[in-house]
Parts: sequence; C-alpha cells; structure tokens
Amino acid sequence: MSNLRKEHWNNIYSSKKLEEVSWYQPIPETSLDFIINSEISKDEPIIDVGGGDSFLIDNLIKGGFNDLTVLDISEVAIERAKLRLGENAEKVNWIVSDIRDFNPIREYSVWHDRAVFHFLQEKKDVQDYYKILLEGLKYHGRLILGTFSKDGPKRCCALDVQRYSTGELSDFFSNDFTTKKTLNTIHKTPFKTEQAFSFIELIKN
Repeated sequence: MSNLRKEHWNNIYSSKKLEEVSWYQPIPETSLDFIINSEISKDEPIIDVGGGDSFLIDNLIKGGFNDLTVLDISEVAIERAKLRLGENAEKVNWIVSDIRDFNPIREYSVWHDRAVFHFLQEKKDVQDYYKILLEGLKYHGRLILGTFSKDGPKRCCALDVQRYSTGELSDFFSNDFTTKKTLNTIHKTPFKTEQAFSFIELIKN
C-alpha cells in the first residue's frame, strides 16, 4: 500500500508544474505566522511533514531558521525543491518517507503539517501518525496542523480526505496536548477556487 501511495504522489509531482497544484503558495503566510509566533529560537529543530516542494522551507531559511527538516513521501517533490533551492538545499535535512513509516531519530521543537493528516482515512493510520508524532516531538514542542475544515473539499488529488473542525482537532489531541491557538482560514488556489482550512497550534504536555 505504501508503494501505491508513493507512486500516486510521484505521478502528481511528475505531471504537474509547481503552480498547477492546489496547494501552491509562494508565501505560505498562515504556516509562517504560526511558526514565527511560536516563541521558539531560530536554532531549534523544525520538521515540515509532507513539505514536498512547498515554499515554506524557502521562507524559513530566509527568516534565519537553521535546523530544518522536510519529510515527504515523494522523492520527485523533494528533488524539485532541492533544484529550486540550489545551494540552500544543503541547509535542509531531506527525508523521503511515508509518514506512517517514519522512525524519528531525534525530537523536534516544531512539527508542522499542512494537509497530510487529513489524508489519513483508516483508524490504524491515524493511530500510527499519533504514535510517531509523540516520538518525534519534544516536551513542550509545538504541533502546527492544518487540515480541510468542515466546509473544505471532500477530495484532493483524486483521494478522499477527512475534514475536521478546530474543535475536533483539539479534542483528538487533548490527551497529550494543550491547545494554544486555532484559526479558520481560506486558501485561494491557483485555479481561483477557495479551500476552507482548520489550523491549530498545540503544545505537547
């Protein structure tokens, strides 16, 4: 199954240009605002889960953050990001992995995930994600999570998604996390459509 998922996302990135994917954002303002306002130092480790060839990492490098990791299931996406970044790509730790197979070898101060979690449909996949998150996030580390909201799309990239309200996300993680901030926001795609997102920042207890 993991190989099928990898093939699916490699096909997406191989067949579409940078600005032809719905998540394209030259400046991912919402994610940046959460990270910059999270009260961590520029030296603390940040992981962008499902970062692909997102511009978040470009903007974090520009902002002076210097311990950056990008994880994505698609090596095609990561190679595109490396090519775009040029010499700056050497400032980033790159991991090609399905999040469900990820084995963290260190703990991060910020775990950022914009639109991976909502692709997890099976209960076991959600539980595995939670377990890996707990292993990979420091005590008092920040989970910054963005998913489609209840008003968001039901499908993305030919896959079904699970939609969440900020309240549902807060409740789901409440055993191990304290909610710091929530936000409902609209992402405008390159195709002039709108996608409703739930964003939440949680602190690991």
